[in-house]
Formats: sequence, C-alpha cells, structure tokens
Amino acid sequence: MSNANILPKEAAGQHIPVLLDEVVDAMAPRDGEVYVDGTFGAGGYTRAVLQSADCRVVAIDRDPDAIKRSEALKDEFGDRFQILDGCFGDMASLLPEAGFNVVHGVMLDIGVSSFQLDEAERGFSFMADGPLDMRMGRAGESAADVVNTYGEEELADIIYNYGEERKSRRVAAAIVKDRATVPFERTKQLADMIERVLGRPPMKKGQRAVHPATRTFQALRIHVNDELGELRRGLEGAEAILSEHGRLVVVSFHSLEDRIVKNFMAERSGQQAGGSRHMPGPIDAGPAPTFKLKNKGAVKPGEEEVGRNPRSRSSRLRLAIRTNAPAWVPAREGRR
Repeated sequence: MSNANILPKEAAGQHIPVLLDEVVDAMAPRDGEVYVDGTFGAGGYTRAVLQSADCRVVAIDRDPDAIKRSEALKDEFGDRFQILDGCFGDMASLLPEAGFNVVHGVMLDIGVSSFQLDEAERGFSFMADGPLDMRMGRAGESAADVVNTYGEEELADIIYNYGEERKSRRVAAAIVKDRATVPFERTKQLADMIERVLGRPPMKKGQRAVHPATRTFQALRIHVNDELGELRRGLEGAEAILSEHGRLVVVSFHSLEDRIVKNFMAERSGQQAGGSRHMPGPIDAGPAPTFKLKNKGAVKPGEEEVGRNPRSRSSRLRLAIRTNAPAWVPAREGRR
C-alpha cells in the first residue's frame, strides 16, 4: 500500500517527503521497536513509520521551526513520539542522554527541507528575496558573515569544493570587489551579482534552466551548516547506536552527500576494493564489517514521483543493515 495518502491534508501542499514509500519499506518498522528520524524537518517520514507499526520514533532537529511543527505529532501519537533539539551528528550522545542506548533503525534525509527553501526569511534560496542567512539552527555565522568577511581564496575554495562551481575564483573575486562598496545582506543581491558575472548559459532543447548562482548558494549553505561534517558524524553515530539487524536508511540529493554515504557503507561492509592484481587481497583485514548491504547501488525515484515532486529528481536512497561487530573507532574530525 502506498504511503502517499497518510499525510495530513495541510502538510501535503507544503512538503512532499521524497521516496516516502521506499524509506518506510527500507526501515521495515515493527511493533515495539525504536526508530530515529535524524532529520525531522516536516515529519513526513516519522508520521509514516508511526502509522506503519506500533513503534516509537525519536526525532532530532536543530531547526526551532521544526521543533514547533513537531507538536502536532506529539498530540497525535503521544508517548510514541519524542523530539530532541540538536544535531543528528550528535545522536550517539543525544540518544543515550534521552534514555535510548540502542535503536532499531536510523533514517536520514540529508540537505535542506522544503520549508527552509520556501521561506524567504530563512535565506536559503534566491527564488524570493530574503536576508542572506542559511543557518538551519539560527545560531553561528550566517552566509552574509561568510561572504562579507572571508578572504578571496577561502571563498573560492568553499564555492569550488562544496558547490563544484568551476568558475569559483571569478565568483569569489567579484564578491570581494563588490562588498568593498556595499556589504552583501540579501539573497537577491548576491544572486544578481553572480548572474552578472557568469551570465546565463545558452539553453539546449529539453534542458532545465539552472540559475548561475545555484552552485554558489549550495556551497554557502553546506559550509554555514557544516553539512558534510554533520553527515559523517551522523553515519558514525548511527553505527554506534544501532542494534544488530538495525537499519540505516539515508536519502541524499547531490553527489557530495551521496559519495560520503556510498563510501561509508562500502567501507563498513567490507565492499571496498582490495589489493591490486599484482598484490591481491588486503594487507590488513582491519575491523570486522559493521554493516551489510541489502541492495546493490542506490534506489532512485520513479517517473511518477519526479513528475509529482521535481525536487526528488536527484534523490538517492541507500540502505545498510547493522551486524553484531563493534563500531569502528570514529575518525578524528573536529568542528569548525
């Protein structure tokens, strides 16, 4: 049975969960078990899992608006639902502090939510003018702080590494030049400047129009929220907190995220390539695999879903199932 009709009518017009049926199928909820929605957002995955079994869901989100939205689910599901204010990268400490030492599934929907994109005042998108903010948690440095204070070389590196913008140096130079006269405060101000510098690429028949500022905005958002570091910590946190046979389900939306998820699951399942043909086999077997992969490759949305929700076009779902091996020692990675 499709889960597309279990969302409340008021949510349907505001946010469409991506790969909803596939996420619930991958989680395979069971009565009495505990699942984690590490990126609560609008609560679409949480609601679907709670309606699929007599289970519990512990959600995590750092966005104050998402915390407020969760009140409706608390009213509906009572003690079966709980939300924690924080970053999903900290789940290995947040969950035990809340009384959950082991859980049976973790689902992550990486990136920005539709609510954040659609609310101009959050500053995530240039589709409507708003303050150049982009902070998911409303704390720390904003995108405006970054573009107005960082050096040209550092800006170029951020735009290239996180936005995969090949013309990053041209964009960074223009930012530094323009901000000397008028600081950047609005999304439209920055987007218009980038369009002026890069121009609109000629469109070929059948192509979708992509604004020249898209990659720079993505890069700033990822940097401001430390999204890739958060993802790495979240994957390690899931490894630490999941029970044997517990499921890790991750939906990502662009190559930077998906590459991290793919490599983590391949490494932790022992699926990464071994030695060369001149020296076959691994020299050091290393720790025992902590996950096994259920599917080969990623699950992608079908044509019907893409037609219904164009934002799902680039989404990828990956699933890994926890073994009984001890979690690997987390990588030493400090926060910015």
